[in-house]
Amino acid sequence: MIDPSRSVAIVGRPNVGKSRLFNRLIGKRLAIVHDQPGVTRDVVMEDVDDNFILMDTGGIGMKPTEMSSAEINKATEEQVDFAIEAASVILFVVDMQVGLTPEDQTIAAKLRKYGKPVLLVINKLDSQKHVHLINDFYRLGFKDTLTVSAEHGLHADVLLEKIKELLGPEPEVDESETADQKLRRRIRICFTGRPNVGKSSLTNRLLKSDRLIVSDVPGTTRDSVEVNLDYEAPDNTSWHFQLIDTAGLKPRAKVKTSLDYFSGLRTGESIEGADVVFLILDALTGVTKLDKKIAGDAIELGRGLVIIVNKWDFAMKQFADEPVEGYESETDFRKAFVKAVRKELFFIPQSPIIFTSATQGYGIDEILRRGKAVFDRMHKKLPTGRVNRLIAELMEKQKPHIVHGKRFKIYYAVQIGNNPFRIRIYCNQEMRLEDSYKRYLEAGFNEAFQLDGCPVKFDLVGKKPSDRR
Repeated sequence: MIDPSRSVAIVGRPNVGKSRLFNRLIGKRLAIVHDQPGVTRDVVMEDVDDNFILMDTGGIGMKPTEMSSAEINKATEEQVDFAIEAASVILFVVDMQVGLTPEDQTIAAKLRKYGKPVLLVINKLDSQKHVHLINDFYRLGFKDTLTVSAEHGLHADVLLEKIKELLGPEPEVDESETADQKLRRRIRICFTGRPNVGKSSLTNRLLKSDRLIVSDVPGTTRDSVEVNLDYEAPDNTSWHFQLIDTAGLKPRAKVKTSLDYFSGLRTGESIEGADVVFLILDALTGVTKLDKKIAGDAIELGRGLVIIVNKWDFAMKQFADEPVEGYESETDFRKAFVKAVRKELFFIPQSPIIFTSATQGYGIDEILRRGKAVFDRMHKKLPTGRVNRLIAELMEKQKPHIVHGKRFKIYYAVQIGNNPFRIRIYCNQEMRLEDSYKRYLEAGFNEAFQLDGCPVKFDLVGKKPSDRR
């Protein structure tokens, strides 16, 4: 585990190539890169060479536009301040092709007040056309200066070495402590859903801070943001999580820009990389077509799934004022809501359903408990004998349909993997297993082994044509 004091923040005005430089230094495309200023809003963090933590930040000095309000720009700069305060070294990125600007000079003055090592990174060294502008940047007075091309990787290796030099040697740690830390397994939980359902607000509640930007404007979160959280459970054990706050997904018909497309792509990658996915529903709208797709994608990828019904404070307030016609109490209404969710999401593996209010803090404690429980269930070992007895019982209770003159038969089954559960089934012909009967078997496994929230995948192995009867 990297010492948090070895943190490096990338800062600068909008559109100087900060996110591209971030991606270049970490060696993969993590931060969204786009020509539109203001794409990066929250701080994105990643480990580099197991040596230091690199932080990508939003642009300083954004002007309010149709795409980015003054409120969001202010919140973005608060995130930049957080990164600067947390960092030991600051990479101040400027644009060689534009030259020195008054905004650069303002940022330089701001950074000098922090008294931290600043490495001036003159980016976009892609041609000799603007080389004559380099000397202007030396007027900023920073001792350490490097020219790079984040786009083409020019001098990226030199920059890495300079960062490590400024950070100094890694602190010595007790080897036994390091070994113990390596045994820790952070549970990756991903918050996803439609725009403006409260993903960032719920994450902030869990962190007990304003770490993420929250706004009533849909689409405030543009990129997936990962934050570590250590939680002391009631039994005095420590639970270690990585919370992933994602951009709100839009229906395909409403994806109008490349930025929307890449935000959706990053959200999909975050879901795929998670252990447990929390699908957040809006209590005021219930389950939508897009919610069904998100849940289906999570199950198809084999992720654990928990459903959160957020903004439940509206329902509680309604019942506090006067009863709702047709329901005796809020509890009665909640039961009906659960039933409706189960009906709409009939294909999910009996996922837990939590009712929360991010604004009021209601139901927040349940989130980590449910996430940990689903994660633990995902790693169960299912005894082979019990698996085969269960299949026999299920097939006896409800026989498969006859397809093309023959009935689907199972000869033997064994668990071959976890996260998701993978059951290899040796059968007569795999194409005879109908989707409806597969769902019946999945539901049977879920109930018998208490796998609520855990998808079960069947790996079918049919007889060779020469062995079929």
